[in-house]
Amino acid sequence: MDYVFMTDSDSDLPFDLKEKYDIPVVYMPYAIGGKEYFDDLGQSLDYKSYYDAIRGGSIAVTSALNKQNYLDYFEPVLKEKDLLFVAFSSKMSSTIKEAEAARQELLKKYPERKCIIVDTLSISGPMTLLVLKAHELYREGKSMEEVAAWLEQNRTRAQAYFTVDDLKYLRRGGRISASAAVMGAMLDIKPIIVEAKDGTLQSIDKVRGRKRAINYIVEKSAAAIKDQKESIAILLHADAPEEAARMKELLQEKLPDLTIRIDHIGPVIGAHCGPGTLAFCFIGEERAY
Repeated sequence: MDYVFMTDSDSDLPFDLKEKYDIPVVYMPYAIGGKEYFDDLGQSLDYKSYYDAIRGGSIAVTSALNKQNYLDYFEPVLKEKDLLFVAFSSKMSSTIKEAEAARQELLKKYPERKCIIVDTLSISGPMTLLVLKAHELYREGKSMEEVAAWLEQNRTRAQAYFTVDDLKYLRRGGRISASAAVMGAMLDIKPIIVEAKDGTLQSIDKVRGRKRAINYIVEKSAAAIKDQKESIAILLHADAPEEAARMKELLQEKLPDLTIRIDHIGPVIGAHCGPGTLAFCFIGEERAY
């Protein structure tokens, strides 16, 4: 190919698929227990150890990349080829502005090159699904412009329904108040969170109890998938493998022809949602919210 297809680790792209398709990935920074890491898709710090550390009281924090970081990733590519960079939602971080600044600087330096940055309006599993579908077009020989157009036309068909196990992580990230977290814990309230049309995360409902939250997600997801063979899906968990397996069973009862992969929520996303989070992600109808 005359261009390189690149994405970032906030997609939670499974490492085996990154390796299988040889997809270059920009690794996002995080720290836990005072030690800094880059999210290399579970290679430096395995997911279970990470979530065990959080359960044990370690604080996980995330930070954004700067322009120089993107220059370091982009320039070796643009010296030789054009670049298509598939980025996580601009509504969840300002880091895409740093990527755009790096792009503009490098195109002045290499005016013969092209570089397209696509805002997927997604993060985590929905972004992974967009990456996989778009990379299939890339492998088929579609042009950079054609792949970028497909992403922009289909990005709001990539969906996710999340539920968290403990509200304190949403409180710590400023998404809910301390009083709401305390009251929610007392009443066993589980919010239902989606990736919205505008690329933000939105809480669309609240239910009491984990079982009801899982059933809610199953029902909503099944209603949004009209063509099981055309859709692709991934069920992500933050160190909750047994519940993820049970959710998959419930989903397969309603969607027997849909292939569902189970994998992990990575450390950057997990720092904000906490251990026990479950997310069902799929490509289906347009986002409803």
